[in-house]
Amino acid sequence: MKRAPFIDFFFVLLFVVIGRKNHQHGESVAGVISTLWPFALGLAVGWLVLWRRGRTGASVADAGFLAGMTTLVGMVARVVAGQGTAVAFIIVTLLFLNLFFTGWRMLSRRVTRSS
Repeated sequence: MKRAPFIDFFFVLLFVVIGRKNHQHGESVAGVISTLWPFALGLAVGWLVLWRRGRTGASVADAGFLAGMTTLVGMVARVVAGQGTAVAFIIVTLLFLNLFFTGWRMLSRRVTRSS
């Protein structure tokens, strides 16, 4: 699970790129970074809390915690930065991150067990 933070970051980046594309905000590097940094901060905070608690981040519960922290800290950071936080956006963020953070962990477990 040493790669887990990087895999989670990939899914945060995917979320941002898909969102920007679907809302016609463009995919410039500056634009992606301006949308990405609050969620990257939230993911980092979530991982730091897990590590301080001696957790590996491998469980479904850890995935849910990370999705929640990424969303919570990300949305607070967006408010502080003057960016939007519509209720629908919060819900979509939480659902997307939960689905992908949990999904890749479950798939990884299944592949590891069948090997």
